[in-house]
Amino acid sequence: MALHWFNPPVYVRTHRPGVRFGVSHVEGAAEQLLKWSNKGPKWDYAVRVCMAALEGEMPTQEARKAFKAAAKEEKMFLPSD
Repeated sequence: MALHWFNPPVYVRTHRPGVRFGVSHVEGAAEQLLKWSNKGPKWDYAVRVCMAALEGEMPTQEARKAFKAAAKEEKMFLPSD
């Protein structure tokens, strides 16, 4: 299965203090979304956009944008420096 890449990566917090994770494809974004305990409106939208991108119905950059917005809403987003 080919990954649905986007650029630049979106960096998010991990369960390990001081460690961040760079998400650079739709599959990774979807996986991270499922790990989060808080699930607000932007989380819900990001899940739907990621699913659409996986089906080829939405550009991968739209999935990146929605994932980044959800990460900010859930306080998971970390700037890339």
